Amino acid sequence: MECNLDNIIKQSKKILLLSHVNPDGDTLGSMCAMYSAVYDRFKIKPDMSIVSNIPFNYKFLPNINSAQRYIDNSLVYDLVIALDIAAIDRARDSKTFFDKAKFTVNFDHHKTNPNYAQFNIVDSEASSCGEVLFNFFKENGWKISKDTAICLYTAIMTDTGSFRFDNTTSSAFRAVSELVDIGVNPSEIYKNCYETKTKNLVMFQNYCVNKAVFSEDNKIVYTTVYKKDLEKFSAKDDATDGIAETLRAINTTEIAFVLKEVENKLTKVSMRSKHIDVAKIAEIFGGGGHTFASGCTIKAGMEDAVKKVLKEIKF
Repeated sequence: MECNLDNIIKQSKKILLLSHVNPDGDTLGSMCAMYSAVYDRFKIKPDMSIVSNIPFNYKFLPNINSAQRYIDNSLVYDLVIALDIAAIDRARDSKTFFDKAKFTVNFDHHKTNPNYAQFNIVDSEASSCGEVLFNFFKENGWKISKDTAICLYTAIMTDTGSFRFDNTTSSAFRAVSELVDIGVNPSEIYKNCYETKTKNLVMFQNYCVNKAVFSEDNKIVYTTVYKKDLEKFSAKDDATDGIAETLRAINTTEIAFVLKEVENKLTKVSMRSKHIDVAKIAEIFGGGGHTFASGCTIKAGMEDAVKKVLKEIKF
């Protein structure tokens, strides 16, 4: 079904933008880009929902301070737009707004996305949701202001690992080239995203890396993060971001994963690989994502979760 978002927005008095749990640069950048673009085009300020704390390194994003952690769940929105949400359950409690909305739109790039909205703009060939939005804005004549450009650049840069990952394509480079022409400062955004770590965060991540476990001739490496570990370093839930990438960088590693205790009998898993399709492993546990970067939540304690993941890894 073709999505004429202009007409839908014109029919909508109350609009909500959704990001996914444990937000990264792509979901936050895409959400803030959509906020900025909608305001520029329609003079409407949508609400923005976050279901986890905003990592401090993304607090520079234009309009991010308008995002709300808690929204009255009795509210009914005319239009709800999901951004970079591979499965709507990853919107957690905000899913209730999606379910009640008159119109729903899904912007995404994950190959596991089941097209859960009324209108789905999903391109699994795109590097990021930010690139999907960039293409949508260009194709439909929406203005890309400097604020919007900053948000889109952040989304694309972070989801490509600063243009290092396999999802870095010529189309991604063409997009960011135009964004730089609009006024984006790549150096400034890089510093905000990657060079603003606190001492506690660095020490915590080093601690997690130092207790990594290796198996299968060092082809598999994983580390475990318990609540007590986070408390020891006064670290927040997003402090584990980047650890799996660090472990994957080891020359012998084929697959790396980080297991984080959410609560008793519930473990979050982030997987990264060099050649193995970890999205297929994540899907077994109800998760998903990219071929070489995926995640899931397993209804098991830490030890059992480790065994379950190891059992599904095939070389």
